[in-house]
Amino acid sequence: SLLHQDEWQAGLKALKANTILKLVKALSELKKEAESPENFEDFYLFAFKYCLTEEKQKGVDIESSCELLKIVLGSQFHSQVDSLVEYLKVQKDYKVINKDQWMGFLRFCKEISFPDMANYDENQAWPLILDNFVDWKKEKSSSR
Repeated sequence: SLLHQDEWQAGLKALKANTILKLVKALSELKKEAESPENFEDFYLFAFKYCLTEEKQKGVDIESSCELLKIVLGSQFHSQVDSLVEYLKVQKDYKVINKDQWMGFLRFCKEISFPDMANYDENQAWPLILDNFVDWKKEKSSSR
C-alpha cells in the first residue's frame, strides 16, 4: 500500500528532515542502521512483510521476490543473490516465496560457502526450494 501524505509527513517530521539535504542524511543513517548486524534480520523480514499487500497473503510472487532480494541482499551477497535470482526465474515449482523460504535465503547466504556450497547439508532443516537450488547450481556447474 502506498504511503498516505500524512504518514509521509509524520515520517519526515520524526526524522527531522525538513530539507532535501536533511532527508538524504537521514536516509543514509537509516540505511546504516538497517544494515547493522543486530538489525539486519529484522529489516530483511520487514522488507518481506511489507510486500504482503493482501490481508491473508502468505507469499510474495517470484518476480517481486527477485527484485527484493537484489535490493536487500544484493550488496552484501552479490554472487549468491545473482545465482538465486537466476534459479528462481527458470524454476517452475514455485509461484510465490513464503516467509520460511525468505528467511532460509538469508541463512543460506550467511552460512553456506559459495559458490562451492561444500558445507551445504540437505539433511539440515533447509526449505526444499534451497535443496532444489543447490541441486540446480551443482548440475549447472558440472555441465560446463
